[in-house]
Amino acid sequence: MTEVPRPLYRDPMFDGATDPTVIWNRAERTWWLVYTSRRATAPHREDVSWVHGTDLGVASSADGGVTWLYRGTIDGLDIEWGRHTYWAPEIVDDGAGYHMYVSVIHGVPEAWRPHERHIRHYTSPDLVRWTYRSTLDLSSAYVIDACVAPLPGGGHRLWYKDEAHDSHTWAADSRDLYHWQVKGPAVTISAHEGPNVFTLGGHHWMIVDEWHGQRVLRSDDLETWQPQGLILDKPGTGEHDAGYGHHADVVVTGDEALAFYFTHLDGDDGRRSAVHAARLRARDGVLSCDRDEPLTGPLLPVEGPATHP
Repeated sequence: MTEVPRPLYRDPMFDGATDPTVIWNRAERTWWLVYTSRRATAPHREDVSWVHGTDLGVASSADGGVTWLYRGTIDGLDIEWGRHTYWAPEIVDDGAGYHMYVSVIHGVPEAWRPHERHIRHYTSPDLVRWTYRSTLDLSSAYVIDACVAPLPGGGHRLWYKDEAHDSHTWAADSRDLYHWQVKGPAVTISAHEGPNVFTLGGHHWMIVDEWHGQRVLRSDDLETWQPQGLILDKPGTGEHDAGYGHHADVVVTGDEALAFYFTHLDGDDGRRSAVHAARLRARDGVLSCDRDEPLTGPLLPVEGPATHP
């Protein structure tokens, strides 16, 4: 067993790794961490241009998620001339290839609003070469933070943040991962972002980032969501883990799960960030997370998931 470092990962180029997603690369036989590579080391200006103009960073792990090697950024996403902004990738393995749903903003805005945000769909045979498929027609022109999960009766559901509708989570369904039909609002209890849905301990769970921790919601049917408490809201004792846990991805590993989340660096100006991992457990209908629980590796199966979607 190997002690898992804290923090788990920092981007060596721009030091702004956020919005992580973790996926098994079948061809390479390594785990890939794909994330928004914020330009935290860009020259300071009195605006938020450093949050824009971002690529999707990639790090890989051959030892079950204990150590991560920076590999570069994903190419081939532009469908028009110029420099653009890519945020919060969601990647789905359908067994034959990969589908990515990523938030895209035209250009490099200097302010948060009123610039449109859209979710684009790309496919790839190997996580390296990506082909644009469509820009999803959803509930508004201000949508980000895709999460996709299979439905028990077949097909998939997409959950996403709609900033034009009070920053609530909305949902859309698809039978083929290409064509999506908007269902309507799914979670409206608060303004939030970064929905992530998974199944653990006999229940479906959603966590959303309320910017003071992750709100936990439970469901038996993926339709009705019952809010519970917060996780990742109390400071951790590990290095650079004293802040709230933001925008998490969850990988289920048998009877337990791992949350991959990011924090802002201790004593920093709010730009630089780090990715951490913490164990999730579901017991008696309650989801819990102790971010200070020591972790030993491998965190993830070294030979990959036992099954694929």
